[in-house]
Amino acid sequence: MDLGIAGKRALICAGSKGLGLGCAQALAAAGVDLVLNARGQDALEEAAQALRRDHAVQVTPVAADITTEAGRAAVLAAAGTVDILVTNAGGPPPGLWSEWEREDFIRALDANMLTPIALMKALLPGMIGRGWGRVVNITSQSVKAPIAQLGLSNAARSGLTGYVAGTARQVAPHGVTINNLLPGIHDTDRAAALDAGVMQAEGISREEARARRAASIPARRYGTAAEFGAACAFLCSVHAGFIVGQNILLDGGATNTTL
Repeated sequence: MDLGIAGKRALICAGSKGLGLGCAQALAAAGVDLVLNARGQDALEEAAQALRRDHAVQVTPVAADITTEAGRAAVLAAAGTVDILVTNAGGPPPGLWSEWEREDFIRALDANMLTPIALMKALLPGMIGRGWGRVVNITSQSVKAPIAQLGLSNAARSGLTGYVAGTARQVAPHGVTINNLLPGIHDTDRAAALDAGVMQAEGISREEARARRAASIPARRYGTAAEFGAACAFLCSVHAGFIVGQNILLDGGATNTTL
């Protein structure tokens, strides 16, 4: 399927690895030029070189902490005109409700709620002015069904979800859509970190921790960054203009809910 977005320009956050890189690869395959942000310079440059080589698109890497005001300013200055925004940030660490202090919540909000909002506020006016735009926020299955040990993520990402619910309907008349993708367990560094926590807590091997988690997913496997990226690219396509303010699960059926 031709996604109809060749020649568009996308800003992808946390795009050097994992789900962000999966989105970058899918958009590049559709002919989209990329502004790629991540904190690690080496991994970012490596990803940018591979994307240029494999897809013959322009890729502008910007190493910066997008959760800081200075980092956002640097990324936005390099990005210029942006048609597609993919927000993404690693989730806060797991833990117990009694362990978290105010500072922990502030960090979670900065990364997983306030930074995506700041980027949307910066880029939506340009999209509205041009009469076309796409925003995809990578959130979590936890906004549909909270995960007890991920209380920081539950709180921050649910806040972003509420913001998007109203904002998406305000910008839709201008040809701009905002939607959220809600990943479950995918084969990324985040999954490896969660598996490591189970290994340590229960004294089991990585293979056993992974097998146990996979068994809890109806699809009986972890998701891949490539299939996640394909879903993201479709939401960014010309074919998805009637999908507005939605929260789309990509979790292999793990979230046991009807609606």
